[in-house]
Amino acid sequence: MRNLLDKRVLITGAGSGLGKSLALHFAKNGWRVACTDRDTPTAAATLKQLEAAGGQGLAMTLDVTSDASFAAAVETLKKSWGGLDVLINNAGVASAGTVEDAPQSQWDWVMNINFYGCLRGARAVIPLMKTQNGGHIVNVASFAGIANPPAMASYNVAKAAVVSLSETLRFELFPNHIGVSVVCPEFFKTNLLATSQATAPNGAPGTSPQMEKIVSRLMDKAMITADHVAADILDAVMNNRFMVIPHPEARQRYHFKRFFPERFFKAAQKSTVKFLQKS
Repeated sequence: MRNLLDKRVLITGAGSGLGKSLALHFAKNGWRVACTDRDTPTAAATLKQLEAAGGQGLAMTLDVTSDASFAAAVETLKKSWGGLDVLINNAGVASAGTVEDAPQSQWDWVMNINFYGCLRGARAVIPLMKTQNGGHIVNVASFAGIANPPAMASYNVAKAAVVSLSETLRFELFPNHIGVSVVCPEFFKTNLLATSQATAPNGAPGTSPQMEKIVSRLMDKAMITADHVAADILDAVMNNRFMVIPHPEARQRYHFKRFFPERFFKAAQKSTVKFLQKS
């Protein structure tokens, strides 16, 4: 199998939500975890919890909108650990709005974090992983990037771009023994909305109050937790599995859309109208 024996992983957005669950899960399985986040105290808090449970790691400030921030993190890991085996591009924000209504500033904001954050991360670690002749890159997308539900236009497009980026990387990097996974979960209990409100520039909020209610209700109904997703991601890394769709129902819809795209669209039309009316 690939050279992941040193078990060194860097996780963006590790201060909360899925990123925190990933950090704790990888640490529990013997990995050294670089907990990174734009918010330094939350990354440090995750590291403290990880160490209290017997894990090892370090905490770093990392802003995924900055090439220099990624470069500094990689350089730190080269000096401290001698390299890096797995990068998990997890940091992301939520947004709502139609193609017609969402302002350009929202599109720029969401793409800069959700898509370009993954691109920057990959470009930062690829030279190191090529030198090591092995590694793995995980990009956290969303099932929204496959199903493209209405009134989430900029979010859908950014996550779809992450799926395409991941498949491109998979083709480009397999000769160097570098694996790639893309994670496409549906809604699960996390704090994505809390980190996405009143953050977009020029008065363009990430989500509307009505959309927040809809998404919160979907999260509350979810049977899948962040811990379930984290476990699926570790399994994908260890088995070099590309497409990771943790929700069983979503896996069924993925295949339905792939083989019967027109039937998928017609089946979704009724719920689409209701969704637009509520949002």
